[in-house]
Amino acid sequence: MLSYIKQIVGDQQFKELKHYELLVQEINVLEGEYLQFSDEKLREKTFYFKEQLAQGKSISDITVEAFAIVREASRRVLGLRHHDVQLIGGLALTDQNIAEMPTGEGKTLVATLPSYLRALEGKGVHVITVNEYLAKRDRELIGQVHEFLGLTVGLNLPQLSTAEKKAAYLSDITYGVGTEFGFDFLRDNLVYNQADKVQRPFHFAIIDEIDSVLIDEAKTPLILAAKSEVNTSLCYICAKLVKTFTSEVDYTFDPLTKAANLTEHGITKVEKAFGIDNLYDLEHQTLYHFVIQALRAHVMFKLDVDYIVTDGELKLIDMFTGRIMEGRSFSDGLHQALEAKENLDITEENKTQAMITIQNYYRMYPGLSGMTGTAKTEEKEFQALYSIDVIQVPTNKPRIRIDHEPLLFMTKEAKYQTAAEEVKKRHVIGQPVLIGTTSIQQSEEMAAYLENSNIPYQLLNAKSVENEAKLISLAGQKHQVTIATNMAGRGTDIELGEGVSELGGLFVLGTERHESRRVDNQLKGRSGRQGDRGETQLMTSVEDDIVQRYAQEELDKAIRKFSVNQNGLITSKEAYKLVDKAQKSCENHNYSIREYILQLDNIVNEQRSIIYQKRNEILKANELLPVIHSMMKNVTDQIVDQSCSKELLPEEWDLDELTSILSTLSIHVNLTNKRRSLLELTDIKELVNTEISSIFYQLDYLPQQRVGIDLKKLLLATIDYHWLEHIEEMNRLKEGIGLRGYSQEDPIRIYNREAFQLFQHMYQSYERDVSIRFAKVITPLMNKSSH
Repeated sequence: MLSYIKQIVGDQQFKELKHYELLVQEINVLEGEYLQFSDEKLREKTFYFKEQLAQGKSISDITVEAFAIVREASRRVLGLRHHDVQLIGGLALTDQNIAEMPTGEGKTLVATLPSYLRALEGKGVHVITVNEYLAKRDRELIGQVHEFLGLTVGLNLPQLSTAEKKAAYLSDITYGVGTEFGFDFLRDNLVYNQADKVQRPFHFAIIDEIDSVLIDEAKTPLILAAKSEVNTSLCYICAKLVKTFTSEVDYTFDPLTKAANLTEHGITKVEKAFGIDNLYDLEHQTLYHFVIQALRAHVMFKLDVDYIVTDGELKLIDMFTGRIMEGRSFSDGLHQALEAKENLDITEENKTQAMITIQNYYRMYPGLSGMTGTAKTEEKEFQALYSIDVIQVPTNKPRIRIDHEPLLFMTKEAKYQTAAEEVKKRHVIGQPVLIGTTSIQQSEEMAAYLENSNIPYQLLNAKSVENEAKLISLAGQKHQVTIATNMAGRGTDIELGEGVSELGGLFVLGTERHESRRVDNQLKGRSGRQGDRGETQLMTSVEDDIVQRYAQEELDKAIRKFSVNQNGLITSKEAYKLVDKAQKSCENHNYSIREYILQLDNIVNEQRSIIYQKRNEILKANELLPVIHSMMKNVTDQIVDQSCSKELLPEEWDLDELTSILSTLSIHVNLTNKRRSLLELTDIKELVNTEISSIFYQLDYLPQQRVGIDLKKLLLATIDYHWLEHIEEMNRLKEGIGLRGYSQEDPIRIYNREAFQLFQHMYQSYERDVSIRFAKVITPLMNKSSH
């Protein structure tokens, strides 16, 4: 195998693969021995491994034996024996790498190996998939192997009860969709009782289609939201108003940064429409927010590209998979703005309760690994953000797929016409065709050309997601033509029908460059699995969105020099370089967006960690009076500092006002009969702190039920309220930071500085609020005890 491997990978990876090859040889040596084991004896090995780890052995000490046991169990339970390259993939995952394995190489079976091995540590392994269908399928199929070997296997899905989720997370191995694990983390940090938490501390995660989860989905943070009422009439009015706007006159829109802003003319138009003098006055902040969201909905999002409307309901489309994102909606009024744009009933607004980026969620796992068919192009990002390398695992059989040179056309019409002719030519002889598109709109345009050519087809997009796996699995049958958006059906193998190999195998036709070369490679990878024959062809036009957005200026300069044949095909090599450059520019731009979002969230992440740590301390604490005692001391110190400014002489301090403010906290100190000239700031603080200590000394002797307040609930409810308010403040700050970028100062630095100030203010408000509410409860108690 090694000589074959060396042709594929570089020297450094070759050394790693050579090490894995030696381990594979050791695993193979054990195969004959374990073949003789009874089922019971195989199962006993699990308990033996656990004992070995408990006695100080490391994971690497038992890897070879454990892999050999899983291979034998899989052969018995599923009738599937791991190939040597699948063992290599499993070893790469165990070492917290990304195993890059082409489609059809059996990545699902590979996951059985490291998930079993790391589950032996007793801390739980999470196996992340991209959708519920795959999570259920893998749990039911692969889970059989682990259960046969004595491990417990859980399934984490939305809508499960707390008890069901707890059981899923307490399993040795837990399957589920990545977003749901993230939402559970956020929900766990909103509970009022420690027993209501469902997750255990993070240990080890294996992410299937890791590039989809950690890169494609990383531009959208995980947001846990609660419903709140929205001003529906204002939504409709703003939607109606922005439809009268003219681009570059009333607003500007940058398709690269997706930034939409009002011009002076547009601002005047809004002010006239609502009869106000200044849209930027503080009192009109809500109106401005509604107008901007209506404008974004109008110019940034397209029907049947970014969302669909079905049964009077607006549903968002995942731009990378073409799937409906069930249960997902935009927050901060944007979803309602889209509903108003389409004249639908306005739903309640999602008000953010908790939020975290995909990147910061997965960076909490001490052990992280993943599998995909395409990751090498993004290796630098994986290394920078997650400290994980990409190991290119060789195929079990040499790949014989034919990748035809890409074609570039002057117009979309010429591209679609040529595509339809190519499909017809293949269809007539019976060769199956899979057509990849980038949006629902594009898939329906392609479908129209096939209809005009009388070619029968199956259309697979977000509108037919229920049939996704079935349609994709049939895409390799004779005479089958399937149109699919992006990577719909990802994770489902396309098996070739009888006689298809003789016809050239599955023909994959890409009708537009994706925003990443990696996604184009994924599409190509649907053909030529496991050494099968196959062909691929990418077609693009200079009218396509990616070219128009990222190479328009260069295109305008060069287009007159292009040589074009009678079918509208461009034959100039420079044009193809321009398209490649546009795609790379798009990749760099998307990386910049992910990097920018992460930089902003890193700042919030530090704050979130502090708040969640405080919440956990409160949840676990048996005695909370000392916590509130400390808070009251902090609050009163601040009050004294504000009232007795160092910039004033002691004679100028307003001690009457200070005494009055302190009394609202049930703190009664007599400061007015002191000789002011002799008063020091420290003296006042000492008097106040002595009084506070006296209060808590008395409270210590009162039974908890006499205090008459659930201190845990008081602290948690108050911190949650102020944290949610702070998140909204931070979102507003984020909205404004982009505009500050036009000044000389780095927007990230501005955001960091102002975010810190906001957080300080929020935390001080939290402590003050707790102190005031606590004082209201204990005042009558103190009065009683003094009589």
